[in-house]
Amino acid sequence: MKILIVDDEEGIRAVLREYAEFEGSEADEAADGMEAVQMCRAEKYDAVLMDVMMPRLDGFSAVKEIRKFSQVPVIMLSARSEEYDKLFGFELGSDDYVTKPFSPKEVMARVHAVIKRAAAASAPAPAPHERYEFEGLVVDVDGRTVFVDGEKAELTPKEYELLFYFVQNRGVALSRERLLNKVWGYDFYGDDRTVDTHVKMLRGSLKEYRKFIVTLRGLGYKFEA
Repeated sequence: MKILIVDDEEGIRAVLREYAEFEGSEADEAADGMEAVQMCRAEKYDAVLMDVMMPRLDGFSAVKEIRKFSQVPVIMLSARSEEYDKLFGFELGSDDYVTKPFSPKEVMARVHAVIKRAAAASAPAPAPHERYEFEGLVVDVDGRTVFVDGEKAELTPKEYELLFYFVQNRGVALSRERLLNKVWGYDFYGDDRTVDTHVKMLRGSLKEYRKFIVTLRGLGYKFEA
């Protein structure tokens, strides 16, 4: 973990840096907001501890500038405890607000918390559950189950794969060669009859919903629903 400590009081920077390094983190220091913005442009930090009242450029203004190019978690440090200051800091994009005097141990705990929240927020959303319904036919790809009018259909492994490929490519004309390549694999040396046989079996398992698998004369099949 690498953090930037921004405060015009050298003693406060030293104490926070000592705690950060004691926990095994790297820490850089900046004495004012202007320097902090420049360092955030040049380096990638996991979190920034930002004092509010500083010369040259105050902490609020520094956060406003940093937010133009970075979403690094920022914790404001201030001797002012007014609610207005806290709300203003949050509106600018800070992640937390600590009032002086503070416990360095508490500050580091808050650093870990905002980094954890930032990581969770930036994590990719889980893929939606892949489930399809076509009238009375329910195809649950993730659950690897198929229901025909409420009854679970017992398909062979290859029938499942064939049906899943059909519904994932519904409306697309699929040649027998493409089905062989995608469902059986490129190293499968079968012929058109392999596909036709499995389609026939699959249609039998789907009962009246066999109508969704349309034969394309001279080419292959298409799933239409």
